[in-house]
Amino acid sequence: MSLSRRQVTSAAVASIPLAFAATGTAHAGGRRHRTLYIAGDSTAAQKYADAAPETGWGMALPFLLHRNFTVANHAVNGRSSKSFVDEGRLEVILSSIRPGDFLLIQFAHNDEKSADPTRYTEPWSTYQEYLRMYVEGARARGARPVLATAVERRRFDADGRAVPSHGEYPAAMRALAAEERVALLDIQALSLALWQELGVEETKKYFNWTATEQDNTHFDPPGAIAVARLVARELLRTRVLAPRDVRRLDGEIPESWITWPEAVA
Repeated sequence: MSLSRRQVTSAAVASIPLAFAATGTAHAGGRRHRTLYIAGDSTAAQKYADAAPETGWGMALPFLLHRNFTVANHAVNGRSSKSFVDEGRLEVILSSIRPGDFLLIQFAHNDEKSADPTRYTEPWSTYQEYLRMYVEGARARGARPVLATAVERRRFDADGRAVPSHGEYPAAMRALAAEERVALLDIQALSLALWQELGVEETKKYFNWTATEQDNTHFDPPGAIAVARLVARELLRTRVLAPRDVRRLDGEIPESWITWPEAVA
């Protein structure tokens, strides 16, 4: 799909939860507001009223970061590392990102779709090539890139074992992170372990299972909060963020804090 610059800009702005927009440039103690940009797909994206209770983990992440952070959630449903670039969405981020900011990159769900040439990437070639565009673009602007392996789907085998679904993509991202010396959040491995711990029935409470839908890819509020917690803990573990930058890692986040605004026309 080809979009004009105006359409891309409007779409990207619409994808940012207005409730989390910070004002001013400094916080108590002299720390300026920094922005954590998310480039990703529907598992992270902002959802709107017509999609509730479906919830992207990026919607919950602000509750786990200090108030001196703004989360600019540019993740969009259905995008791959390739189509996100081809539609100009990375360009929108790079036109705004500043020194000291962060670019968190999570793709694979749609890169896997080999029947769709507008989205498909091959793990050990084009997938890595596109990811490098994000890494190099952020670094060129003084921002810090962070790679995150794709969160796992809800899949279990007949014996109740959680089954990985992303093929070679997580390994390809891990290898690229090591080669480029980029911080890696291994959300694929951590989420797979979490789904295993919760089990077949309990995981249904974390995905978008409703009276009319059985969605094993997208989250409801408890699932989005759980995955956002994995992301925040990994940001701390990898020393991308300091202890003072995170909050509520073990605290309660009420589901009522998650809101779905009306979609921007």
